[in-house]
Amino acid sequence: MKIRLLLTAFMALFFIGAQAQITTVGIIGSATPGGWDADTDMVQDATDTSLWTINIDLVDGAVKFRANDDWAINWGASEFPNGVGVQGGPDIPVVAGNYDVSFNSASGVYTFSFDSPIGIIGSATPGGWDEDTNMFYDESTGLFYATLDLMMGEAKFRQDDDWAINWGAADFPSGIGTQDGDNIPIPNVGTYYITLDTASGEYNFVEQISYGTIGIIGDATPGGWDEDTDMTQDASDPDMWSVFIDLTDGEAKFRADDDWAVNWGSTDFPIGTATQGGDNIPVTAGFYRVDFNSESGDYSFTSVGNYNTVGIIGDATPGGWDEDTDMVQDADDPTIWRAALTLTDGEAKFRADDDWAVNWGGSDFPLGVATQDGANIPVVAGDYNVTFNTTTGEYNFEVFVVYDQVSLVGEAGPFGEWPGEDDMGAKDTYLNVDAEDNQMWTLASVMLSDPADGGGIKFRANTDWTVNWGAEDFPGGTGTQDGANILCVAGTYNVAFNSQSGEYLFSDPTGTEEVLTPNAVKVYPNPAYNNITVNIDELNVSGQATMTIFDMQGKVMRRSNVQLSDNLTVDVSELNSGNYLLNISNGTFTVGKRFSVLK
Repeated sequence: MKIRLLLTAFMALFFIGAQAQITTVGIIGSATPGGWDADTDMVQDATDTSLWTINIDLVDGAVKFRANDDWAINWGASEFPNGVGVQGGPDIPVVAGNYDVSFNSASGVYTFSFDSPIGIIGSATPGGWDEDTNMFYDESTGLFYATLDLMMGEAKFRQDDDWAINWGAADFPSGIGTQDGDNIPIPNVGTYYITLDTASGEYNFVEQISYGTIGIIGDATPGGWDEDTDMTQDASDPDMWSVFIDLTDGEAKFRADDDWAVNWGSTDFPIGTATQGGDNIPVTAGFYRVDFNSESGDYSFTSVGNYNTVGIIGDATPGGWDEDTDMVQDADDPTIWRAALTLTDGEAKFRADDDWAVNWGGSDFPLGVATQDGANIPVVAGDYNVTFNTTTGEYNFEVFVVYDQVSLVGEAGPFGEWPGEDDMGAKDTYLNVDAEDNQMWTLASVMLSDPADGGGIKFRANTDWTVNWGAEDFPGGTGTQDGANILCVAGTYNVAFNSQSGEYLFSDPTGTEEVLTPNAVKVYPNPAYNNITVNIDELNVSGQATMTIFDMQGKVMRRSNVQLSDNLTVDVSELNSGNYLLNISNGTFTVGKRFSVLK
């Protein structure tokens, strides 16, 4: 059987589908009457079909919005009572009360409006001097509170949306408001946590600081004291930042926005609490996952095994106990390795670098936590997506599905529009399943156009949105369930798609090249700083080839002719931090591998 899996990538962001896909929108969650089991349907506006509203009693808890009583399309965010929901976003935290809720399924904008005796008003507030922004009441403290985005200007507190009772003073960020007192000056734009004690008039505006970037810097880091290595902000907690990084013996600090104006340090390693302007953190050489909380200053350096390969081995695997079946390293999280395999009844283990010096096993199946030199994992025959984390030891053998049909859809596709519910597959462009691999789908000479706003293309199964794959990356990437629209470039392409892994590739239709498994190419270190090593010894090929590096929008960053050898060294020092696609082709085969650069 030919092995023709494609490129390796990770989770994408937000799917903006056609409104024809959405017939209902509901609110669901622990704060709602139906809990997480049943949607409370919202009412669609007769004029603006993207607008949905409801009046609802909520309890303390969390909610999300979702379409068609199904998790295929859902929206969430961390802000309350106003925010912008994104596909697959975090649960929205909710305070108990009666709310008029509005949600826009096109933009994701939502509002929870509620009655309160106390509000804040003024030129600095969202409602200006015309409309109060209501505040919540905390029974445990006796304070009214709200978190708001404020502009430069002035503000006051008042009761019952009326000037008969109001509080103001000339002091900021704290003071004692008095009846008919001065307007409170708001000198800076920002997000503030605001409290008011109506008994004493005491108020506080505490700025909720956000940063464009958080980086780690120091002679222990790849950039030394001259350049930050940027960290990644957590999607659900904007105060949490993390990075995988190779460190040397030395010192390091955290800082914001590539500037020393805000920086944190401490004397503790590998865990501690950094303070503003604190000491340099002493660092011991190693490969680490570094986590940092920009609000509390808490940090941790977790040692991570930096392995060239991780494989699965055993009598349940294709190579038996004699040969590892290599797994594919996640481009964004080097602790995670994946493989799609047909396994037999038997046993298996994970091991690093094709050697028993580092190996993991466990007694549970299909999921569990493996330990060094642990028991053989008992395996039941089947087709599986296998995931393994080398740091936590967590593993999962997930059975994958065979689909009757896989198609390409979207405004940038051949039909020029997203399919509606009544189209019954008439606007799907169907791919052909490989006779020897029921997870491999191909199609020749497909014409694509440049995506407009809300456009692009996606893959879906059985002419239904229940199972669909997308990612912004082009010409190759890994589509995920409900992922972003693929932002293609106009042209004619051959399409290859793997419904098991979600990997896809759009290639030159004039080529006759075999698409090879990414396991045939190893790229390390990944993430890289100055150079990457490309190991192709498993290809058993020689001669000339073309090596191309694309960014994730399909732009060619570099193209050069190379002499094939087992190990190629590629200089990536001129590339900015981000994800890239390495493509090697010699007219007979093409193989792709995603890699990351961290600066």
